[in-house]
Amino acid sequence: MAQQEADGTIPSSHWEAAEMEATGAWAEKRRLATAMRVVIERLTTSDAPEDELRLAADGLERYAERLATHPQLTRYVGFAESANAGDVGAFFDQSPIIGLANPIAPPVSMRAVGDEVVGSALFGSAYEGPPGCVHGGWVAAAMDELLGFAQSMGGQPGMTGTLTIRYRNPTPLHTELRLVARVDGVERRKTFASGEIHAGDVLCAEAEGIFVSVGPERFQRLVAERQERRSRD
Repeated sequence: MAQQEADGTIPSSHWEAAEMEATGAWAEKRRLATAMRVVIERLTTSDAPEDELRLAADGLERYAERLATHPQLTRYVGFAESANAGDVGAFFDQSPIIGLANPIAPPVSMRAVGDEVVGSALFGSAYEGPPGCVHGGWVAAAMDELLGFAQSMGGQPGMTGTLTIRYRNPTPLHTELRLVARVDGVERRKTFASGEIHAGDVLCAEAEGIFVSVGPERFQRLVAERQERRSRD
């Protein structure tokens, strides 16, 4: 990923990034994350016997210890949260919502189309709240990322100040969802955005958000604080 940043081949959207051919450790990290998503999905609904579960847990615990022997990432290409990128060309592989290298991400795909952000998602059983439906917290998280991506198109990186979600209908699991968002206005440091999630012709949720821009020094402090916490672990 660092090489991609150096040679100017960072994709112009997360959607493009997902279509790019990953190589080396980057490709294997994405592959591992994909495999872990499958394990999480199948474990959630599995009724495997105790011996089988013990065998799997033993193996994963050993591998977790092995991963701990390697250095941690000290920087990212882009930001892990769309709202903070300030450029829709930033790269988001670590994001818990859209990151292809993050096993807890569904992942949600998004791209800029004109003045809007459009996206798609399919949530599996691991994200269940009400029976057969996506947990409301994950709906809100997807909305936060969606609106954050939209506000970043104005080149004014910011953090979520207010996020209001209206749950219109249950959001179904195992169903292709359509997401769309746009910027509604800018007022000094505040950017106003709104968006929706649909399942077919059904409106599942609506959101309105206010994002407050902050200077790059604030993000630098957050990175420094993160590194300090990691050094104490």
